[in-house]
Parts: sequence; C-alpha cells; structure tokens
Amino acid sequence: MLSHPAHVLALGFGSGLSPKAPGTMGTLWAWLAFWVLQPLLTEVQWGLVIAASVPLGWWACTVTARHLRVLDPGSIVWDEVVAFWLVLWLISPTGFAGQLAAFALFRFFDAVKPGPVAWADQLFHDVDPASDPAAWRKAGWGIMLDDLVAAFCVLLVLALWRSW
Repeated sequence: MLSHPAHVLALGFGSGLSPKAPGTMGTLWAWLAFWVLQPLLTEVQWGLVIAASVPLGWWACTVTARHLRVLDPGSIVWDEVVAFWLVLWLISPTGFAGQLAAFALFRFFDAVKPGPVAWADQLFHDVDPASDPAAWRKAGWGIMLDDLVAAFCVLLVLALWRSW
C-alpha cells in the first residue's frame, strides 16, 4: 500500500485491505471520515472536496489497478468513499437514522448492482490492456463510475421516500 501515494488513496487508507467485505469497510471509513470532517468543512468546501476527489480518484484507481494488473480489484475502495461522501453531503443535514438508511441503500446498490449500476460496472470490463493503450485509464474510470451511479440511485430512492 505504501509503495505509491495512489495506492494509499485507492485502497482507502488501508480500509480496502480488509479480508472480508472491503467495499463495506471502505464505505464505513468514508462515513467515519465524513463524521470527523463535517464540523470542519462548510457545504461549499465539501462540494469542492468531492469534486476534487473524483478526478484524483480516477488517477489513483488507474495507477493502482495497473500496478496490481487487475482491471477492477476489490481492494480499491476510493470509489466507495467518494460516492458515499456525495450521498452524505447531499442528504445533510440528517441524523444517524438517515445516514444509516443511506449506508444500507448504498451497500445494496453497490453489492447487488441492479439496472444502471450493473450497466456502469460492465461498461469498461471488456478493455484489453494488451491491445488498448487507454485500457487502464478506462478501467480507472469504470471503477469510479459504478459507485457514482449507485450513489445517484440511493439519492433517487431517498428523494422518492421523502416526497412520499
């Protein structure tokens, strides 16, 4: 993990190295980090952090996947971190119960990958690093994309629930 700065970020500061459910551990790390940073950052600053985290995550996921020689390694969890930060930021202010519901929905959409999440997940899985010079960049974007789609699905469900 410490051999390259991209690895530290992509592996969620070690949370992705969990032998069991690394995606869940990454999402829990994101929730804890949000809880710690929320009083320190304004809404605008959170927006800027999340906006910067997407291209930074694309780079970190690309580098780490290339170094691991796997198009979508399970240990890469920065995608969960950024996507769950986006959810928490957009549903704030909300209490623990609302955040827990968001966590459960996010884990459902990320793990089960229904509909548009499955489409986003498969979008770049057929790239071939041997024949496509942009394969690793595509893989890095693919790693990020399915979790961002899962985040939007969570936000849609929560918006529908609130309006009902």
